[in-house]
Parts: sequence; C-alpha cells; structure tokens
Amino acid sequence: MSMLNLANSNWESWKKTLGQAVEFAEELGISRNQIGSLAQQVGDLLAQNVPPANPEQKAVKELWDVANQDERQVLANLMTRLATRQ
Repeated sequence: MSMLNLANSNWESWKKTLGQAVEFAEELGISRNQIGSLAQQVGDLLAQNVPPANPEQKAVKELWDVANQDERQVLANLMTRLATRQ
C-alpha cells in the first residue's frame, strides 16, 4: 500500500483504505496491539512527510502535533478502531 493511498483526499476513502490495511494485517496474524504500534509509526511518518489532504486529516495532524507519545498511541488506536468499525 502506498503513502499516496493513505494520503487520499477523500475522508471516507481514506478511512476505507486504512480499514483494509488493518484487516489485511489481522489476516496475516498481526495482533491489534502490534497494529496500533504500526499505526503510530505510520502516523509519525505521515505527520512529518504528507500534507493533510482534507479538513479531517488536518484536524488529526494538529492533534498529532500537540500529543505526547502516549497520546499518539491512543490516537493511533482510535483511528484504527474508527477505520474498522462496521
């Protein structure tokens, strides 16, 4: 999955792409804790290198920028849960 897909300008498409990535990771046997850790790493990478493509991503980036490491982990876990809820 490319960074371009994760930087999708449509919020719903972005959540769908993220959800598909989480589902794929789960199919590979990766635990939710490991997925959350990976989501935090991806969040760091996106926050540093990819400009927000829509107002929702801008809000998430602003939260990310002011969060400490523990808060970023919570935010990553929440984004993972949001992207996979039915």
